[in-house]
Amino acid sequence: MAPHESDDTTTAGEVDEPRTRRRRAARYVVPVTVMGVAAATIGLVPAIASSGDPDLPEITAAQLIEKIAKSDVEQLSGTVKITTDLGLPDLGGLESGLMSGAAEQGGDGGSSADPSARLSELASGTHTLRIAADGPDRQKVSILENAAEYSLIHDGEDVWGYDSGSNEVYHGTVDASGENREQQPPATPEDFAEEALKAVDDTTSVTVDGTAQVAGRDAYKLVVEPKQSGSTVGAISIAVDHETGMPLKFTLTPSSGGAAVVDVGFTKVDFGKPAASTFEFTPPKGAKVTEEGALEHGREHSGKPERAPESGEDLAGGLDGMKTLGEGWNTIATFDGGAPGGLPTGDAGGDLGGFVDSLGDRVKGDFGTGTVFSTRLINALVTEDGTVYVGAVTKDALVKAADAGK
Repeated sequence: MAPHESDDTTTAGEVDEPRTRRRRAARYVVPVTVMGVAAATIGLVPAIASSGDPDLPEITAAQLIEKIAKSDVEQLSGTVKITTDLGLPDLGGLESGLMSGAAEQGGDGGSSADPSARLSELASGTHTLRIAADGPDRQKVSILENAAEYSLIHDGEDVWGYDSGSNEVYHGTVDASGENREQQPPATPEDFAEEALKAVDDTTSVTVDGTAQVAGRDAYKLVVEPKQSGSTVGAISIAVDHETGMPLKFTLTPSSGGAAVVDVGFTKVDFGKPAASTFEFTPPKGAKVTEEGALEHGREHSGKPERAPESGEDLAGGLDGMKTLGEGWNTIATFDGGAPGGLPTGDAGGDLGGFVDSLGDRVKGDFGTGTVFSTRLINALVTEDGTVYVGAVTKDALVKAADAGK
């Protein structure tokens, strides 16, 4: 195997200028700070292909992150499989029943084609998506279901959502600055990789762990792991396309072991230009069409927020005195939960207290007593006085944080 050409190695500053000029279909930019930190903190051992894996040129983790940052893929089509297993408590079908009922009825002034509701379904279970992109102004994501399909189409200034099962259409617009674009959860390996690479700092180990084939393409495997103990994140693996530098597969495994919490990857991918007709949409005859303005008006009168907060700062502004504790992967957010006396738990809480206890684990510490609500990735501690501690950390880490805040 030939070593990676030295001419391909550039500094963070050299990467920054051309990157800001590129227009990416999936809004993918690795922060310049990641490049600076990478040179000093990540593993520099080059990838060695295992038997049966693609035989690719050696590359270091720093060079591979740079390759991702310089990726300029704007045109593609393919199929993505996404599986999410957060280990949420079983509510006996209550949650799914409520979600399906809301989708069928469109909620208060809502629509079953509303992207904010439909794309949230990707947060659990296994889904197959068809995706296509042609530059920053045209993208399409379709969620394939047993007997129906939901499609979200961005074509210039228009954003269309179409639910074939209910024959409902959502229509919104996005201006040139992108300020009116619907906030969407991550749906592709590239989306997830963007968030993971933001965590690269001196609390993180980043290495290259050989090569693999994904969707018939040769790829390097980038592995991101917390150096700290106490995180619920075990490791993040990102398969990076050898030719284009685009992430093809993202897998997050928990520190507790078992199946991946998130596993999303292409099963088919083509980097050719999709047909223009892919992004054309006309509401079918008889379809119920809901305009974005009418939908927001309905939400205002139902007492629901117009849309989810768009950033951590917005979220923090909406919580009472939220602050963070710790650093890196062990960061814990704490705030006043707004429930005087905390949650109803134990015998004193009656039937509701018993139900709350069944969803969480009672804990004690110097802070007093509280209940920890756990998933395989995010845990939250609610104390008896209503204070909330939440993060991608273990139960013990939350208790220690609450004790320290006493």
